[in-house]
Amino acid sequence: MTPVIILKPPIAQLYIIKLRAMEKFFNYMPTIKTGKIVLAVLGIFTVLQSNASCNSERVSRVANIVHKDTSVAAFIQQYLNDGNVKALGLYFPNSVKRFYDANNGEAAWVKEQSNPKQTWEVMLLLDCVLQYGLSHDDYHPKELLYKPLHEMLEEPGKIGNSDKAKFDILLSDAIITFMNNLHYGKLNPVYYTDKIDAGLMLPFHAEDALADARKQSDFMNAVLSVQPKSKQYAAMQDRMRILKGMYQDDCYEVPESEVRKIAINMERLRWAEIDENAYLQVNIPSYTLKFIQPDTTYEFKVVVGKPTAQTPSLSSEITYFTTYPEWKIPQSIFVKELLPKAMKDTSYLDNNHFTIYDKAGKYVKPSKTNLRNVKLHAQRYYARQSSGCDNALGNLVFRFQNIYDIYLHDTPEQQLFKKEERAFSHSCVRVENAQQLAELILKFSGDENKIALLHKAYNGHLTRNISLKKHVPIKIIYLTCEVKQGLTVTYKDIYNLDKSLEMALYNTTQTLTLK
Repeated sequence: MTPVIILKPPIAQLYIIKLRAMEKFFNYMPTIKTGKIVLAVLGIFTVLQSNASCNSERVSRVANIVHKDTSVAAFIQQYLNDGNVKALGLYFPNSVKRFYDANNGEAAWVKEQSNPKQTWEVMLLLDCVLQYGLSHDDYHPKELLYKPLHEMLEEPGKIGNSDKAKFDILLSDAIITFMNNLHYGKLNPVYYTDKIDAGLMLPFHAEDALADARKQSDFMNAVLSVQPKSKQYAAMQDRMRILKGMYQDDCYEVPESEVRKIAINMERLRWAEIDENAYLQVNIPSYTLKFIQPDTTYEFKVVVGKPTAQTPSLSSEITYFTTYPEWKIPQSIFVKELLPKAMKDTSYLDNNHFTIYDKAGKYVKPSKTNLRNVKLHAQRYYARQSSGCDNALGNLVFRFQNIYDIYLHDTPEQQLFKKEERAFSHSCVRVENAQQLAELILKFSGDENKIALLHKAYNGHLTRNISLKKHVPIKIIYLTCEVKQGLTVTYKDIYNLDKSLEMALYNTTQTLTLK
């Protein structure tokens, strides 16, 4: 039986073409002898066999290309390769990579699914970023459009997997950026973008929080829960929601200057990292200290640094306080050395942190008239020297670690608290009713038994260090507005910091914030 050779395209097609060529060859060459014809036929078949082998290899290569993985997940991995990821313009590329690694490289938002609720909720959140004091421009608005997303989810065959992968990645980057901006702020001086994206030694990872939110029944609430927890922030956010949500949707005229004022102060509260339910908060522009506790808030007046010696914003913990912290100058040195130098130059006292008191402990202002009187009755006066940023620390200083070497302390100049604007210090914070604050702190820290020791040290003018069992967080912040009872209250921008922050936050040279 003659074997049957079954040829598959395109090899079969190639054989047919060659055989037809042979037929023409025989028709036009009738005089060729049989042997030569046989040799010719063998030669042609040799060529056919060779060509068939080459074409078989080509077919194999084509088959490999056809069967190459072209799924959305494959394109996601291709886009996230180091050589390709820069072209996407991601804000947090490494965070996005970690998010997809934890998701087994699969698409998170554009895969075929029966209920893509979370995808639409992400788009809704990005639509509403103005209500959080943020800008649409930071979340890929030109690429993340509703029309292609509808097609990807409702008519998946209309758009290629490459475009789906790109959309999925950009949407992930947008929501991760949004969550980082809500938690850390957009322009955090400590947690800047590259540091956050590196993912090392951070208190919060947006990609992990997003992965966890996708498992929750209330996805949007889980995403928004990354915001600061303070009541001040919540009040600002509520006001912003009214201004940029309700009022704007109802075609009311929205005061953009107020919106920007709230936005830059929401940004500052994100920097402050307030996650405690009890803490001391000094707000520089309002000249106030608040001891915030879960069920009540105590408020004290403060004096802050003058514009040429600004009080810094910081976060720390009060670990102990000291009664009568200043060094009392021996009387002989006070009379023979200190007074003569002060008489020649009244700034000598200020420059060297000296303060003069009478025997009753009242502060003596170092004017030439007062110094002449002190010299005449030197036995009625004495001097103390401060080791701190202010000349006079008063009877009490609260100690907390910070790189600026500033304190929260009492002051003999109690009359300054009667002034409305109180930027007079050398960057330290002076507090009114320091003894009352110390007692409240002792009660809070579980050290009520030390209140008697505090009174004894006060009455006896004794220097004592009183430690705390429970350290008290202290936040020194710079807020030029607050929202009280639903209305925005503004404070003077005493260090002129609003303008630069507004320009950076809104990427503009034209400022609109309230003065």
